[in-house]
Amino acid sequence: MEGPSNGGLLYHEVQEAKLCAVHCVNTVLQGPFFSEFDLAALAADLDRKERQMLMEGSGGGVTDDLVKFDAEQSHNVSMGGDFSIQVLQKALEVWDLQVIPLDSPVAEPAQIDPELENAFICHLHDHWFCIRKVNGEWYNFDSLYAAPEHLSKFYLSAYLDSLKGAGWSIFLVRGNFPKECSLSSSESSNGYGQWLTPEDSGRILKACNSKGESSVPVDENQQASDQYASHVEAEILSAIEDDDLNAAIAASLMDSSSSVSGSETGAVPREKSE
Repeated sequence: MEGPSNGGLLYHEVQEAKLCAVHCVNTVLQGPFFSEFDLAALAADLDRKERQMLMEGSGGGVTDDLVKFDAEQSHNVSMGGDFSIQVLQKALEVWDLQVIPLDSPVAEPAQIDPELENAFICHLHDHWFCIRKVNGEWYNFDSLYAAPEHLSKFYLSAYLDSLKGAGWSIFLVRGNFPKECSLSSSESSNGYGQWLTPEDSGRILKACNSKGESSVPVDENQQASDQYASHVEAEILSAIEDDDLNAAIAASLMDSSSSVSGSETGAVPREKSE
C-alpha cells in the first residue's frame, strides 16, 4: 500500500507581499516549485507570443490592436503583481496538469461530485488560492490563513457553491500531481513556505481563532480579498500620482526653460494652461 505523500505533511505558504499566485501554484503542487521570478518569466513569454500573433494577424503592419497592446505594460501580470490565469496554466502545464474552468462541460462531473477530484483554484479580484486534497483529506490552502484549513468531504461542495455565489472564479486542476517533494532540498528555496502536520495545522488555526486572527468563513474571506485588492489599488494609484507629479515637475521645468530662452531672444513666453 502506498504511503502518504511527503510523509503525511502539508505544504502551506503564508501571504508574502502580493505573491498569492505563487502561493497558489505551489500549494497545488505541494512544494516550493515556483518563485515569483519564474511566473514573471512565464508572463513575459506569454506577452511576447501574444504580440507575435497580433503581428502575424496584421501581416506585419501596425494596427490599432497592436498599438493598444504595446501601450500596456503587460497583459499577464498587473502593476499590482496579479498574474493571469494563463500564467498559472503555463506553470502547472510544466507538471502535466490541466487547468479547466469549473463551469465548462468537461468539468461537469466535478460540479456534481467535487470530492472525486484533487484540486481547485479560486480567484477573485487580485487574490488566488487553492483547495487541495492531500492524503485523502481536503484542505483550504488560502495564503491569507496561517495554516491549511481542513474541509470535510460533505462541506466541500457547499463551500465551492458559496464561493461561486460570492463571485469567485473557480478552476479545476486535473493530471498527475507530484507525489513527493524533497523536504531537505526545499527548505532553503522559499522563505515563506512551511511543512505542517494536520494536527499542527489544526492547532495553529485554533490558536488564531481564539485571538480572532485567522481562519474565516466564506463571506469574511471575500471581505479579506476585497481589502487585499483595495490595498493593491491604493499602491497603484499612489504610483500613478507620483508619475503624474514627476511629469508635472518636468513640464514646469521645460516651461521655465522656454520662458528664460524666450526672454533672452525677445520671443514672447508661452502661457501655461490651467
